[in-house]
Amino acid sequence: MRKIRIAIVGVGNCASSLVQGLNFYDGSSSANGTSIGLMHRQIGGYRPSDIEVVAAFDIDRRKVGLDVSRAIFSPPNCTKIFCEKIKLTGAIVKMGCVLDGYPPHMQDQDPLRTFLPLEKETTREEIITELKNSSAELMVNYLPVGSEQATRFYAGCALEAGLGFVNNIPVFIASDPAWAKRFADKNLPIIGDDIKAQVGATIVHRALVDLFRKRGVKVVRTYQLNTGGNTDFLNMLNRTRLASKKTSKTEAVQSVMGDRLVDENIHIGPSDYVPWQLDNKIAFIRVEGRLFGDVPMEIDLKLSVEDSPNSAGVAIDAIRCCKVALDRGIGGVLHSPSAYFSKHPPVQMTDDEAFRCVEQFIRGDREN
Repeated sequence: MRKIRIAIVGVGNCASSLVQGLNFYDGSSSANGTSIGLMHRQIGGYRPSDIEVVAAFDIDRRKVGLDVSRAIFSPPNCTKIFCEKIKLTGAIVKMGCVLDGYPPHMQDQDPLRTFLPLEKETTREEIITELKNSSAELMVNYLPVGSEQATRFYAGCALEAGLGFVNNIPVFIASDPAWAKRFADKNLPIIGDDIKAQVGATIVHRALVDLFRKRGVKVVRTYQLNTGGNTDFLNMLNRTRLASKKTSKTEAVQSVMGDRLVDENIHIGPSDYVPWQLDNKIAFIRVEGRLFGDVPMEIDLKLSVEDSPNSAGVAIDAIRCCKVALDRGIGGVLHSPSAYFSKHPPVQMTDDEAFRCVEQFIRGDREN
């Protein structure tokens, strides 16, 4: 039976939801007899349960040394547990490299030193050796927002070890021509950047402004405010780490706007950390417009969703598309999957267009 062997960088809430999903959708349907929540049961003949975690890296002493199936339930992970029976993966979480993956303000909130920034880190050579020995085919990047150096470091390791790359965070790798060329030169596929959740704030915001455009309503102002209580929102309290995140989310909305808004009339980004929300994300979206007769109108929307499962189904599809590209000998940026699965792809498309293109890619009608 064909499998997809992945290496995970960052065993946080998103990795937890991904691994839970691989077990929940065991076979063509889930353990309770439904396939609710899957965008595709199969892609290229691969089911979600065909994905295997064979290597993983983190820096938290509560996770390093554990099988991935156990590490995903270790604090500070706080996402919803929707599948308690997780098979052992055989992949032991290894100490990674810290670089900028652990911001100073989080150290101040971690008096027990549960993270490991001062312990012996794994070297680049050891990481590449681990990737090769594990027979991993793809690397899935789940590092914290703002981990610019760390993401480039691991992307380089993936290239050296001969792995495709699924970049789920807003550090621009797929959308950086230099990095895109490096993956193309090695004939390794890459999907990115910054995963677009299944029904999250970005996809809903895009749908709203696209509706305005199609119905002839002029958008004059809009905002999107997000709060949450997971470590990602805690990490993003450091506003210096948010530049790429704000760019990614803002461009995702601007790209379907028609007439772009000037900066002072659009505000999109994480707003605050509310500890008791845990992995629940609340988004407030407001769109102000002018319709027939230049008459004003406005929409206010509140979205409440468990953040990490909301992205896991998309990640499962991105991983399978990346594997299909490997099977077909396609390297470089996968433009159709990137446009559909990511907020900041190299080539932006409307969601309808991206959907059509990714379906063609999956069928093999359109290679990329």
